[in-house]
Formats: sequence, C-alpha cells, structure tokens
Amino acid sequence: MSDQKVLVAGAGKSGIAAAKLLLALGGEVVLYDGNDRIDPNKLKARFDENAKITVLLGELPRTGLVGVELAIISPGIALDAPFVSVLDEAKIPIWGEVQLAYHVAKGKLIAITGTNGKTTTTALTGEIIKAWFEEVFVVGNIGIPCTQTALETTERSVTVAEVSSFQLETIMDYRPDISAILNITPDHLNRHGTMENYIEIKERVTVNQTEKDCVVLNYDDPVLREFGEDRGLKPKVSFFSSRHPLEEGLYLDNKQIVYAHGGSREPVLDVRDMQLLGRHNYENAMAAMAIALRMGVPMEVICRVVKSFKAVEHRIEFVLERAGVKYYNDSKGTNPDAAIQAIRAMPGPTVLIAGGYDKQSEYDTWIEEFAGKVKYLVLIGQTRDKIAECARAHGFNEIMYAEDMEEAVHVCAAYADAGDNVLLSPACASWGMFDNYEQRGRIFKECVRGL
Repeated sequence: MSDQKVLVAGAGKSGIAAAKLLLALGGEVVLYDGNDRIDPNKLKARFDENAKITVLLGELPRTGLVGVELAIISPGIALDAPFVSVLDEAKIPIWGEVQLAYHVAKGKLIAITGTNGKTTTTALTGEIIKAWFEEVFVVGNIGIPCTQTALETTERSVTVAEVSSFQLETIMDYRPDISAILNITPDHLNRHGTMENYIEIKERVTVNQTEKDCVVLNYDDPVLREFGEDRGLKPKVSFFSSRHPLEEGLYLDNKQIVYAHGGSREPVLDVRDMQLLGRHNYENAMAAMAIALRMGVPMEVICRVVKSFKAVEHRIEFVLERAGVKYYNDSKGTNPDAAIQAIRAMPGPTVLIAGGYDKQSEYDTWIEEFAGKVKYLVLIGQTRDKIAECARAHGFNEIMYAEDMEEAVHVCAAYADAGDNVLLSPACASWGMFDNYEQRGRIFKECVRGL
C-alpha cells in the first residue's frame, strides 16, 4: 500500500481505522462520506497534522478519484449506493475493511459469522484462546475494527474476528484458518434482497479455504448441514448440535456437552455449570469449543473458561432485580430469531419491550413464542404498528405503546409483578431512535437503574 492513493468510503469507526492503517503503510488517503453535514476539520483532527489525507463529503465528484487505485468501503455502506457505480465506471477495485486487514495482518485467523450468536461466540472463543496463546486479538463486528490491530499482529498471533454479511460481500482472497457459521435465519433482507443471496454471502467465509483449514457448522441448521455435507467443500468440517447425537463433533445430550471423536463419546461439560442461559448459548459454547480444539487448546482449559464466561453486554444481560422483578438487556436481539432465543431463555413470565427500525422482517414465528411466556408487549419505534397487527392476528392483545425507552421501562415496571422478568429484546434494528444497538441497550439500563 506504500505510495498508493486509496479512497476510504465511510467516516465511521471502521473507515477511520482503515484510513489510519493505510497512512501507516505509507499510502495517501481520500476519506469520503456521503453525509455533507460532517465537520471536515473534526475528521482531519483525528489524524496526524501532516497526514496525507483529503476529505470529501456529499456527492462524490469524479475529480476526487484522480489517481485513486483502490477503494475501501465500510461495511455499513450498501454496494448499490450511487457512488459505488462511479467507482465501477472508473474500474477502481473495491475491498472491504476486513480484506484490507487480511492483506496486512500476520498469524492465525479465526472468522466467526452467522445470523445470531456471533458476538457471544467470538467473545468466548477469544477468552479461550487467550487462556492458551500469548498474542490474541478479538476484533471485527464485536467492536474493534480488524484494521485497528492488523499492524500489531505477528506470526505468533491469533486473531478472532466476528464478521458480518456486510463485511463478507467485499472479500477477495480472505482466507481464515478456521471459519464458523453458527446459523442462518432471515435477516438484512432489505439489503441482500433474497434469502438465497444472504445464504451465499454467509457461506463465502469458506470460499478461499483449503484442505488445511476447518469450518465449524451447526448441524441443526438444515442449510448448514447440507453445506457441510457437500463433498466439494474444501475445508475440514466440524459439526456441533444441540438436538442430535453426532459420530464426530460436539453435541448436547440432556444437560451434558459430549465430545465425539475417534469412535468414543466423552461427556466434557454440564451446562448447569455455565453462567450463560439458554440452548442457543449452549450452541455458541459448542462452536467456541470446536474452534479451540482445532487450535490445539486442551479440553480442560476450554471447559474452565466456558464455565466462568458471562454474557456479553446487550445479549440477555442481567441488569438488576428490583421489587422482585428481574430486568434483562437483549438489545442485540435485532431480528426475530435472536429475540426468540431471549424469550426462551427467560426463567419466568415476561414483560417484553420490542420494536425499532424495519428490516423487512416477518414476526409471526417470534410472536408464536409468546404463548405462556410473554404477559405484556410494550412497543416502540417504526415497526410498532406492524408488530401490533401481527400480534393481534395471532390472538395476542396485551399490547401497549411507548414513545421512548424511558416510558417503556416505566410501563413495564408498572405492569410487572414480583417473580416476573422485564426483557428488552426488540427483534428490530435500533436505527431511527438510537445510533446503534449499544446505545439502545445502555439507555435501557440507565432507565432501569433510575426507577
């Protein structure tokens, strides 16, 4: 990248990290963002005074591409954005920031994707790997851009990356030593168009892997089972299952996680010893265990870490108990399937806060989970009418609206009885009311603590 002029599209966290990496490599950066309300001086202040960087905002002028040899596009930008066609017409190659990081980083790479459970599995895998290896970086969608740590890696490093479908759209020769696809359920169809396209993008995490590499797959997901049994798939397949005994792999037998290998079946962990709640988290744990085993971590080390690991922030995160009511923050439940897992994990009757940005999801299966579990539904955001209509069509009528999170929390506190749970698990994205799901979850927690 030395002496190369590169356009970085997107002035958010990942764009800034990519620009800084390119500058550190000796390149020149054109930092572009379609939002013309951003203060260019504040952007430039995030870089060294003499950095070779130009800031362009608003509509991308063709003159801004003079000398540009490569474009790095942030994952939040859709590939059908108008300026992308300008790049295509100029025949400028487009990479994502994970591809850029891969081009620079050293050491082993673990890449974890899937519709739900990515953050928990990535965090848990990272903790297990840290217990055995000295140089470990946990990056990606979990909060630290891959490009931020790429120059710190060495041949001894292990990088554990949470990668989204948005990031996988723009990979080129990206090749993890170990990949994992946890599950595939409908999500982001407003961006990817069809379920078939979404599945193909998720499975791309394996596209450059060879026979030396490994992919960890969920045997219970019919799409992934078929994918893993495809004889044309190059990497070695390691399955996990919470519903079926396996000849090889990790599976759940009642309350025991069993490791099947070489003709033997060895119970290795009682899930009642785990801090995590719910079958979906047992699946996340098995995926992390399978990855760690492939990396050569001893089973006793793996189990010790799994037992002590607590839920990540915003994923069925226990907040506090007040007046006999327990409050849980599942702001990362940004689609119906993730929200289903949260409802299933609740230890008793639940007052549920849901709603948000419309990703063109369908809510029927989620609402069918309410029976015998959800007492009241408190709706916020753009989707509240759509969800309310769907709920009533399924015979659920205990519905209330709130204008903001503070009102929603107060409504829940008023209607919840001792022994109940209040759960924020929106089944929708956060945009419109909040900057991101993290902000939504933190505001929820602030409101709960302020009761």
